[in-house]
Amino acid sequence: MRIRREQPSDRPRVLRVVHEAFASGPDEPGEVALTRALFDDPGYIPEYSLVATAHEQVIGYVIGTRGYIGDTPAVGVAPLAVGRADQQRGVGSALMWALIGAAQARHEPALVLLGENDYYRRFDFAPAAGEGIDAPVASWGRYFQALVLTDDPVAGPFRYAEAFGL
Repeated sequence: MRIRREQPSDRPRVLRVVHEAFASGPDEPGEVALTRALFDDPGYIPEYSLVATAHEQVIGYVIGTRGYIGDTPAVGVAPLAVGRADQQRGVGSALMWALIGAAQARHEPALVLLGENDYYRRFDFAPAAGEGIDAPVASWGRYFQALVLTDDPVAGPFRYAEAFGL
């Protein structure tokens, strides 16, 4: 498996992987439309749009886009997707560690996401409210999580990239 930056030529396969990862019925999952919109969003950051490949095929994807904690730039993570045949094989973890490393290299103060606490705890994410970061939707509660990467204080309401519509 190899992790690298997503290229525009990867996008059809990225969208198929996102569809496969989130499909629960005949309709297109909302994560597919979100991913498509994020490619054109002003908050798109190429260094944070990563694919996992095996045998030159895209098998997983993660994207981090520009968001803000109050007025402080931060990174909103979503979606993280792995094709069904490659789930439970460390692909998602490898993508998250690569994204975290890229964010650290660019001196980002924090990453935030909405997800399962048990899964994201392995990357040191914690409920964002405990870090002083407010969710865009209050009912997200403990599922809205943050990984603070700085010793400087970051606190306030989080605002995702425009494509999220929040």
